[in-house]
Amino acid sequence: MSLEQHTSLIGEKISEVADLNKKVKFDLTDEGIIHVDTTTSPPSITNNDLDADVVFTLSMENFEGLIDGSLNPQMAFMMGKLKIEGDMVLALELANIFS
Repeated sequence: MSLEQHTSLIGEKISEVADLNKKVKFDLTDEGIIHVDTTTSPPSITNNDLDADVVFTLSMENFEGLIDGSLNPQMAFMMGKLKIEGDMVLALELANIFS
């Protein structure tokens, strides 16, 4: 899948989390950025490198594993395949969208 397709898909998944009111960034290393701002209505989803409450850094391959369910978010974090900066409570809440 392309970055644009992933951007659209992650926007749909995050919209399932009610009243998030936070900014989330997925840094897909050399592949690009997905930034979701749920503080606006409707949420803003871009590929701009903006500030966020939580930043997930991982490869495109591992991101696709999270999306398709073949990679568990907690295991990815423990194995060093996923790095998280910022609001850890928010990160744990968002882990539920990948199951």
